[in-house]
Amino acid sequence: MSDLPPYYFRVRENGAAVFRVDTQNRLRRLELEQIAVLNIRNGEVKPQGGRALSAEDKAAIEAWMEERRALLKRRELDDIRRTIDHLNLTAQWAQSRATPEELAEITDDLLLAMHDLRSVLVRKKADWTEQKSSPRARPATDTE
Repeated sequence: MSDLPPYYFRVRENGAAVFRVDTQNRLRRLELEQIAVLNIRNGEVKPQGGRALSAEDKAAIEAWMEERRALLKRRELDDIRRTIDHLNLTAQWAQSRATPEELAEITDDLLLAMHDLRSVLVRKKADWTEQKSSPRARPATDTE
C-alpha cells in the first residue's frame, strides 16, 4: 500500500472531493480523510472539518485542477469530433436505412438542433473573420 498517492480526488459534477490517503495508521488500514471540496469551474476550494490546508495540500489541489481542466478540454474537443462523425452516420442512416416512421419521429428535433448549431457557427465565424480583418484588431508592428 505504500505506492499509493498522498491524495485521492473523487470527481463530482463541478469539481471533486479531496481526500488525504492514510496508510500509516495503527490498524494498518487504508483510510481516506476528506480535507476539501473544490469547484473546478470557479477554482473555489473549501477546506472540510474546520481545518486549514497546508501548502502541500494546496499545491496538490492546484496541480490536480490544472490537469483536470486540460483533460476536460481535450474531452470536449473529442466529443465535438465524435459529433461530426455522428452527424455523418446519421445522414447515411437517413439516406439508406431509416423508415418513414423513424424519420418522422426525429426530423423536426434534428433540423432544429442543426439550424441552431449552424446559426451559432456562422455568427461566430463572421465575428472571428471581421476581427481578423479589422485594422483595429491587428497588433501594430515596428514596420507600420
